[in-house]
Amino acid sequence: MIETRLTKAFGLDHPILSAPMALAAGGALARAVSEAGGLGLIGGGYGDADWLEREYRAAGNARVGCGFITWKLAEQPELLGRVLERDPACLFLSFGDPRPFAAEIAAAGVPLICQVQTLDHAREAVEAGAQVIVAQGGEAGGHGANRAVMTLVPEVADYLNRAAPEVLLLAAGGIADGRGLAAALMLGADGVLVGTRLWASAECLAPRPMLEAAVAAGGDATLRSSLPDIARGLDWPAPFTIRTVENDFTRRWQQDPEGLRAAGGEAEAYARAAAEGDASMAPPIAGEAVGLIHDLPGAGEIVTRIAAEAEGLLGGGWRR
Repeated sequence: MIETRLTKAFGLDHPILSAPMALAAGGALARAVSEAGGLGLIGGGYGDADWLEREYRAAGNARVGCGFITWKLAEQPELLGRVLERDPACLFLSFGDPRPFAAEIAAAGVPLICQVQTLDHAREAVEAGAQVIVAQGGEAGGHGANRAVMTLVPEVADYLNRAAPEVLLLAAGGIADGRGLAAALMLGADGVLVGTRLWASAECLAPRPMLEAAVAAGGDATLRSSLPDIARGLDWPAPFTIRTVENDFTRRWQQDPEGLRAAGGEAEAYARAAAEGDASMAPPIAGEAVGLIHDLPGAGEIVTRIAAEAEGLLGGGWRR
């Protein structure tokens, strides 16, 4: 067993949380992670109330958390109350200032987890009263910024040790196996948030051809850009871009994002491709960890596999 402050605080067998990936991390995935001894999170993402209702039903009675894109939640803040009524295991906020929502979350007695991409973001999260901070490196799939896990995590760890030693720290970005978990613990984290590796699972809501295209790719075949956001008409704030697997669409527009914007973003074609799993048009939203992924097992198996590998590397009986 790997015992850390995270496993003790949340009653987990393994210091592993699943990323609340928008439109991909549904109730079945979150349930599988929690049942395997980690903590699964439903991806509230862009705030579709009907989608959230359906995915909470899919989670059944499993103890799961929920995550939101913070700047998007600000456009429909009533969704926060609807999720808090379900007594989630945690409420996860990323990509925006968490402080306007902190009091409501604290009043509900729900632990607040804030994902950060810079040290300034970490300071905001501490001010908001976050019990857990996730330091996300730019290796991660989906939206993020430019810092690398290897330097961001220990820098945030040092800051927390000085300013808020009671706050737990997770590492995110490029963590797909036991080596990543073991390394994160050595960098000063209490556990990990896993995205791309659990995206490439049997329970993921993304179309199967998308998953297969990502597994067939290597880490060199990913890039950060704003192209999918332009195509979808999403006004993501700076400095956040999205990491995807490179494809025909990104190669066509990579040097001319304003041309894509002027062309109307190809919204209809992009939406149709995303729904149908056409990975040549809609790029799979995955990170550099695709180069470490070679199969599409169940999410529970992934969690236990990562934990077992890390236990072997650390020699067992790990305490933090």
